[in-house]
Amino acid sequence: MIPSYFGWAQIIRLGMVQASLGSIVVLMTSTLNRIMVVELMLPAILPGALVALHYMVQISRPRMGHGSDQGARRTPWIIGGMTLLSMGALCATAATLWMTNSPVLGVILAIAGFMMIGLGVGAAGTSLLVLLAMRVQSEKRAAAATTVWLMMIVGFAVTAGCAGQLLDPYSPTRLLGVTLTVCTGAMIVTLIALFRLEHDPGDEIIKPEPSQIVPFRTALSDVWRETAARQFTIFIFISMLAYSAQDLILEPFAGTVFGFTPGESTSLSGVQHGGVLVGMLLVALVGSKFAHGRAGSLQLWCVGGCIASAVALAGLAIAGHVGPPWPLKANVFLMGVANGAFSIAAIGQMMRLASEGRSAREGVRMGLWGAAQAIAFGVGGLLGTIASDLAHWLLPSSGVAYGTVFGGEALLFIASALLASRIPMMEQQREQQSGSVVQPSFS
Repeated sequence: MIPSYFGWAQIIRLGMVQASLGSIVVLMTSTLNRIMVVELMLPAILPGALVALHYMVQISRPRMGHGSDQGARRTPWIIGGMTLLSMGALCATAATLWMTNSPVLGVILAIAGFMMIGLGVGAAGTSLLVLLAMRVQSEKRAAAATTVWLMMIVGFAVTAGCAGQLLDPYSPTRLLGVTLTVCTGAMIVTLIALFRLEHDPGDEIIKPEPSQIVPFRTALSDVWRETAARQFTIFIFISMLAYSAQDLILEPFAGTVFGFTPGESTSLSGVQHGGVLVGMLLVALVGSKFAHGRAGSLQLWCVGGCIASAVALAGLAIAGHVGPPWPLKANVFLMGVANGAFSIAAIGQMMRLASEGRSAREGVRMGLWGAAQAIAFGVGGLLGTIASDLAHWLLPSSGVAYGTVFGGEALLFIASALLASRIPMMEQQREQQSGSVVQPSFS
């Protein structure tokens, strides 16, 4: 029997898991970052390198996705990943406290902790997305992706707010207690949300056929030969490189060129995230209402979102030349809307493409795209700051230097739009596949 589609109750349960995952990650990448730099007065490059490490470790996502493909359920991989993530968070927190008395041993333990965090995020996040992709109807995918991601953002916000309250006044004991509380709560929520989620009354456990169980290298090679999967991997990497490269330079740009105070530049980041939220909701609403029309085409939203992001970044490049007369906040808000629209459409595309092509490769496909995104995020922030420093060294004006970097990011988004427009749709993909390809699993 083919497993039934998920309804909104099941989608929200998966969103609770994503929110739990996000709550632990934000504690490690934001709160722990601040404590290392401010309270412990450690070099800022240390938390930056640890966060980059947790991204780079996620290159293992395809292998984890392949492992989940070989089983009958995705749930054990999600629970295992969340368990590893929680253990890594506790390890990283203990390492941070240890750095006060034994910096070298503390850093070594922190490296181990952040590697566990990256592996846990990879295992849980990949299998969760595959489960969402395979059990959600096509017309619901944009709305489902938006729901899950908004719940993750809520997890970010609630954890950051509550942790901030509980950590004042700061003490090592408080930090360890907050981390333990967040990890325990996240695990409890995950276990409750996933309880019998993959088992509906009357469903049979569908195991892969013996012919579908192959070595990882063979599975990865099969996926890479698929035109759509290969092109989408390149699209994800380039678009997310452009998306992340501006993160670390937007606020310094606002302060240097427009004279924003630290508080004003922080509020500018809030304006951008508000725009991202609007863009996500826009795609979800239009995609659901016009699911079978051109206005609901996720590919169209991908291309349009990338082009709009390029236009917004071109506006920031002009702002570097013009200065304060330029409507910076409006420009940043529009950039956020464009970023939110393209990113949620890309996730919807990811869910569509994951179940196309050869069966029992869904986890490998999703893992490949997740690895491309993680590497792009890890490299993007670093390249953005390096490009900014290089431009400042070569060019006399800070505005022109920042504008040059934003212009380069705009070109990356144009390249992303071209790639997105060439990704084969479902019917084209099937025509290019060999006769061994089966129909999409749940459509």
